[in-house]
Amino acid sequence: KNSKNGTLILTITLYRCVPPLSIASDLQSQNQSPEATRTTPPAASGTGKGSAVTRTLDILEAVSASERPITPAELGEKLGIPKATVHRLCSGLEARGLVESRINGRGLLPGKVMYKMALGVLGNAAYTTQRHAILSALSSRIGETCNISIPDGSSMLYFDRVETHWPVRIQLPVGSRVPLHCTSAGKTYLSTLPKRKQRSLLESLDLVRYTKNTLTDVDGLMQELALTAERGYALDNEEWLDGMVALAVPLKDSDGRIYGTLSFNAPAMRINISEATKYLEVLQSAASELESIST
Repeated sequence: KNSKNGTLILTITLYRCVPPLSIASDLQSQNQSPEATRTTPPAASGTGKGSAVTRTLDILEAVSASERPITPAELGEKLGIPKATVHRLCSGLEARGLVESRINGRGLLPGKVMYKMALGVLGNAAYTTQRHAILSALSSRIGETCNISIPDGSSMLYFDRVETHWPVRIQLPVGSRVPLHCTSAGKTYLSTLPKRKQRSLLESLDLVRYTKNTLTDVDGLMQELALTAERGYALDNEEWLDGMVALAVPLKDSDGRIYGTLSFNAPAMRINISEATKYLEVLQSAASELESIST
């Protein structure tokens, strides 16, 4: 009571009852919806295990490493990727040309874009200098033109080349394509394929008779490829060009898969076919050097 004016003043203090922490947490959880209380896993890292980037790279690696066309279902099982996800990722890769389907639609193969990427890596300046130095040294030791060739569809592509100093030589510039069935490079490559694929490929090729020594019979070529696989090299005894002989050995990656061939060619007037094999060890040694810098 205020004595001066007789006014009664009341002061009321309100106290809020705060429950203990554990009780408050229980009350809060009871008031929230199931969606609000559900634990949400952290988002996958953009490049971590299970991310789209990692799975895409895993698919590309598996397709490139497979010895036969591989289906999305097989990829999903091999890599532990859900069916819907692996089909979506494979469709995207196929749209970009990194993989391609077989004609019958079953199984995926490396596509043209992946092939160009591989060539780009092989042609990178970091490897070019070393590779060309090895090729030049080999050409000097043999005294003839030496080549690195890679498979390109139904032919072999000259990827790198060092010409001999002799005025009489066979001039085939880098980028030239040569047939599979009658060149040392082509037969070396064919000999590494499964026999069923060898026959299927030979039957699909136009086996042109370029010289009197050209083999154009599929069964005869199958025997030649079996001999090539057994001895580890192929010969061209004037089978593609009259007056030219050649010897080739495979170039393999760290998994033992062929990615190219190393060869030399020479006019038969300088080296006959029986003399060509005396350079086999030199050629194989250079191939080992090339494999060591490429894989």
